[in-house]
Amino acid sequence: MNYVSLGNSGLKISEITLGCMSFGERTGAAGFAQHDWTLSEQDSRPLIRAALEAGITTFDTADVYSQGSSERIVGKALADFTTRDQVVIATKVYGRMGDGPNDEGLSRAHIMNAIDASLRRLGTDYVDLYQIHRFDQHTPIEETMQALHDVVRAGKARYLGASSMWAWQFAELQHAADLGGWTRFVSMQDQYSLLMREEEREMHPYCVDQGVGVLPWSPLARGRLTRDPAETTTRSDSDRVLGAMLSKADESDNAIIEAVRRIAERRGISRAQVALAWVRQQPAVSSPIVGVTKQRHLDDAIASGDVTLDQAELDELTTPYVAREPSGF
Repeated sequence: MNYVSLGNSGLKISEITLGCMSFGERTGAAGFAQHDWTLSEQDSRPLIRAALEAGITTFDTADVYSQGSSERIVGKALADFTTRDQVVIATKVYGRMGDGPNDEGLSRAHIMNAIDASLRRLGTDYVDLYQIHRFDQHTPIEETMQALHDVVRAGKARYLGASSMWAWQFAELQHAADLGGWTRFVSMQDQYSLLMREEEREMHPYCVDQGVGVLPWSPLARGRLTRDPAETTTRSDSDRVLGAMLSKADESDNAIIEAVRRIAERRGISRAQVALAWVRQQPAVSSPIVGVTKQRHLDDAIASGDVTLDQAELDELTTPYVAREPSGF
């Protein structure tokens, strides 16, 4: 496993980040996000341990993943299998975590409550990377940035990151931090894959210019790049988030999926390795976030670090792409 700097920051992360949305109990409070495809604590722990043994040091979760269950599972496993200073723990704030009017968003009230709750669930005194999960249109950005700065000053987070918004919104947040003398974001977590490249237009150039590391989520397009278009999985059949963000495959998608298949067959490797290698080779990217529910998913993610695509292969993969409506904000 290789290790890279997160943007221009001094934080070193593994070249693959383990996405932890797939770790979480399937039962929870009515009305809150639960998923039919997530793994119980018993089934999650072997994968977390295997990731650590392979050299993965960076783990990305969020308070809303299975309503806090993901944070609890990840925190306990990391405490059992390694020492705190050997891993990078990233979590997120924004989503609804209760029935009260201040139980969501990026207000000072919610941020201060949410960081303490996340630390309790994770069983740690600090997170390495505290990320805003979405842009909050209902809270002044100065309030958000000062609250996040205070979280850092209190030692509860060491770096700040953002996720899934328009580039102009991200630029406004960074500018507010500069004007206030507050902590800037060092990372942007966004949807980016061979089937969704709209971030290349504005967000990624801005991140490169500002020294912000990109942590792509869904680098395999929720698995669509790893199988034929007609194939389905338990997740693809039941994931409401997936259904809202990924439209039915069109001719462009099918051509890209076919290109992935051809290259994988020529090289004698998996499709996942090809698709992840492409993401890793993009100039703005620090580390793709890969969710796993099976050991072979983890094996493919790790093996992708040894794959370097040549220019002809890169062209073969990208030529069929056509512009589409961005999603995931």
